[in-house]
Amino acid sequence: MQTRIPNQEQAWYLTPERRLDMPTLLAGFQQFFREHAESWLERFQYKEAGPQLLMQAFLQRIINGGGRISREYGLGRKRTDLFIEWPLDETQCFTGLVQRVVIELKLQHQSREAVLAKGLEQTADYADRVGADEAHLVIFNRNEQVPWDDKIWQSEAHCHGWHIGTWGA
Repeated sequence: MQTRIPNQEQAWYLTPERRLDMPTLLAGFQQFFREHAESWLERFQYKEAGPQLLMQAFLQRIINGGGRISREYGLGRKRTDLFIEWPLDETQCFTGLVQRVVIELKLQHQSREAVLAKGLEQTADYADRVGADEAHLVIFNRNEQVPWDDKIWQSEAHCHGWHIGTWGA
């Protein structure tokens, strides 16, 4: 699926220090999701997993060839955690200096506040477990009655000492 996603250049999402610019990358995904979600999500047999799979494919287009994405599926709990590792030294190996990013994905079946509260706890816990440098929580609102301007948002939160970027899609 990732090969059918419109061209996304890796360089667009790198800082001058060659770190992944996660806010820019996640904002790019938000816009892509807003423009293409309906047509892409129809292609998935499992509609509930569609938003997460689409995000994984989008990220893989950027991460592939420079880093790696590990996926931890929480079957039955409607979540998928992503762990990105991006080598930062000249050797581009994973034994040296590595940027580590956690992304927790949630489907919004309750109020945004309820999903945020639970998601922030999980994101902080996951970030602790893997020794992440940064953490993000993405909440997918699939309610067709909610306008896109209300689905797409970005803010920041703190939980258990973690600064967590929060994103709506």
